[in-house]
Amino acid sequence: MKDITGLSAGEFARRRKQLMRMAGDDAILILPAAPPRVRSHDMLYPYRQDSDFWYLCGFPEPDAVLVLVPGRRHGEALLFCRERDAQREAWDGTRFGQEGAVERFGMDDAYPIDDLDEILPGLLEGRSRVHYHFGRDKEFDLKLIGWVNHVRAHVHASAGSGGAPPPHEFLELGHLLHEMRLFKSKAEIELMQHAGEVSVLAHEAAMRAARPGLFEYELQAEVERVLRAHDMPPAYNSIVGAGANGCVLHYGANNARVQDGELVLIDAAGEYRGYAADITRTFPVGGRFSKEQRALHDLVGAAQKAALAWAKPGAAYESGHNAAVETLTEGLLSLGLLRGDASMLIESGGYKRFYPHKSGHWLGLDVHDVGDYRIDGESRLLEAGMVFTIEPGLYVRPDDASVDARWRGIGIRTEDDVLITADGHRVLTERLARSADEIEALMAR
Repeated sequence: MKDITGLSAGEFARRRKQLMRMAGDDAILILPAAPPRVRSHDMLYPYRQDSDFWYLCGFPEPDAVLVLVPGRRHGEALLFCRERDAQREAWDGTRFGQEGAVERFGMDDAYPIDDLDEILPGLLEGRSRVHYHFGRDKEFDLKLIGWVNHVRAHVHASAGSGGAPPPHEFLELGHLLHEMRLFKSKAEIELMQHAGEVSVLAHEAAMRAARPGLFEYELQAEVERVLRAHDMPPAYNSIVGAGANGCVLHYGANNARVQDGELVLIDAAGEYRGYAADITRTFPVGGRFSKEQRALHDLVGAAQKAALAWAKPGAAYESGHNAAVETLTEGLLSLGLLRGDASMLIESGGYKRFYPHKSGHWLGLDVHDVGDYRIDGESRLLEAGMVFTIEPGLYVRPDDASVDARWRGIGIRTEDDVLITADGHRVLTERLARSADEIEALMAR
């Protein structure tokens, strides 16, 4: 059967063991799978597993609950999942069932999901703490409260007969789990490298296909064709913004016609075995940047280079953003798009008129991946194994009458995926043309 996780059962088992050590022997950890999502009426969106659930077991089906019971002699890692059902599988596809959960995913034991109400209250007995994501699934929240109340009622009914007490403390599972997810293993980095390399091919295909008269959605189709051909779904909704649409940060219509002389901003990438890439490039549809387009593109490139210089162990995460802001502000002053003193513009946020967002985010199983950016009020320090994007940009609104008309409607962003290593960093998307000269050369070929 085709490998669906890209990781060994041992990798998932090590994660579960680490999480249980952190939680302690008197805890229980409960994590339901993502529910199916309705697209319209009786049609569903393509199923995508909850990232935390996937991280701990790699099980791809809905209607499942992972329960970790540290120190339990009869098995610590338990999965409740759907039973095999020939009739339903003829409609919806093959299920793994309880046997598959043990054999393929390394569970200590597995039970039918329909037995959850009967079995889980007994697992809660004698456990002091429950680690769980309260607030994500209100229906499951109510079920969990009901199971705890069932144990509490049983204890009261059997007072004096030694009934095990219910948990008395409820903790957010993400406090432990998301810190683990922030640091990528060698196997995870290989998956992310692959996602990045295929996404590079997708961007190259779009650059080569670009010509005046196409619609943005035709370039989107070119990107996603390459991703799908390599067994990768898009990691997020592709952004393809031509001309002034490139100034819209989360542009999603992708239905405008591309005009000669315009820039096209494409923010798109794929997801491989759950792990995302995230790439943005901005290129001239005619193959050559105008003077103003090149000036702003070069400035964004200089800002990305300044941020990359801070991508190393021990550097504060926010240092890269601060370096990008300084570079962009000084460059906008030299081009006449801003006026005043650089330090005052930075302190007041005056630069945000052209650069309103941060310079990156964590990357992993989620495009905007989990993990704290600040600890005790201070920017956290970068460490080996962290992966994040560096994505400075400049956006001159088409209706900004305060600047010369030749600058208006230019939107540029350059984004790459960066791994912190023991002695510096590695750009996972390095191979994609980045500078104006490199982009023009690629399009000329």
